[in-house]
Amino acid sequence: MSKGPRIESPTIITPATAAAITGPVLAWYAAAARDLPWRRADRTAWGVMVSEFMLQQTPVARVLEPWQQWLTRWPQPIDLALAPAGEAVRAWGRLGYPRRALRLHAAATEIVERHDGVVPAEEAELRALPGVGAYTAAAIASFAHGRQAVVLDTNVRRVIARAVAGSAQPPPSPTVAERALAESLIPAADPAGWAAASMELGALVCTATGPDCAACPLRDRCRWVLLGRPAYAGPPRRGQAYAGTDRQVRGLLLGVLREHDGPVEAPTLDAVWADSVQRERALGSLVDDGLAIRIGDNHYGLPR
Repeated sequence: MSKGPRIESPTIITPATAAAITGPVLAWYAAAARDLPWRRADRTAWGVMVSEFMLQQTPVARVLEPWQQWLTRWPQPIDLALAPAGEAVRAWGRLGYPRRALRLHAAATEIVERHDGVVPAEEAELRALPGVGAYTAAAIASFAHGRQAVVLDTNVRRVIARAVAGSAQPPPSPTVAERALAESLIPAADPAGWAAASMELGALVCTATGPDCAACPLRDRCRWVLLGRPAYAGPPRRGQAYAGTDRQVRGLLLGVLREHDGPVEAPTLDAVWADSVQRERALGSLVDDGLAIRIGDNHYGLPR
C-alpha cells in the first residue's frame, strides 16, 4: 500500500479548513440521516437524556423500542423519580449494563430536587448528575439545548482521526490535543448539527472495520485516504468477553428477578448457573451494586 504524501496532523485548524470539512458532512447528513425519535423536532431534553444513557455501549437498533416504552411510561424526570428504583431496573430489560438504569433513576431524582424537574443545559450542572460523564453532558447540552459542546463519542473521534489527523483510529482515550482539534471544527451556526452529522458519518460510513470511503462526503480531502489508508499503529484494542463471565451470570440472575413481582427464593436462582461459587459472587455483586436486595435469609428481589 502506498504511503502517500506526508501530511502533518494539526492540533487545531483554521475556520476555512473547518468549513471545508463540516460543510460536506452537514450536507450529507441532511440527506442520509436516520430518522431517530430523539432527533426529531418534538424531542424533549429528557428524551435526549434517556437516549444517551441507553446508547452507552448499546447499538441503536436495540435502544429504539425500550426508549419508546420508557418515554411512554415516564415522559418527564419527575415520573421516573416517583417510581421505585426497582421498576427502572425492570424496565431496562436486556439492554445490558443495568447500573445505567439506577443512575438514570438517581439523575431524575436530582433533576427534580435541584433543577425543578427540568434537565439542565449547562455542562457543569449535567456532569454533577449521577451517571453523567463528560461525553454524556456534552451530548445532552448539544442535542437537547443546541449548545456548542465538544461531543466526542467513538464515531466522532474516528471521523476526526481519519479525516483531519490522518490516523486509522483515535487514541484509546481522548487527549487534550484531540479535544482542541474537535473544538476547532465546531461550526458556530450549527454546533448540534455537526455533532449529530459527524456521529452519523462514523456510524454508517466511516466505520471501524469496513469504512465505505467511496460513499464518504470527505473522500477527496480525508487525510487518512491521502496518506494511503495506513494501518492503525497504536495500542491494541481488546474487545470485551461475555460468555462465561460474571457479567453473563449477573444478567441471567437479574433476568429472573425482573420476571417476578415479588421475592424470589434462592433455589430458583441456583438453577440459573451451575457454578455455585461464580453464581454467589455474581449475586453478591448485584446486591453490592444496588441492583438487587436480600429479603430475609433466603429470598432476593429488585430494589424498592
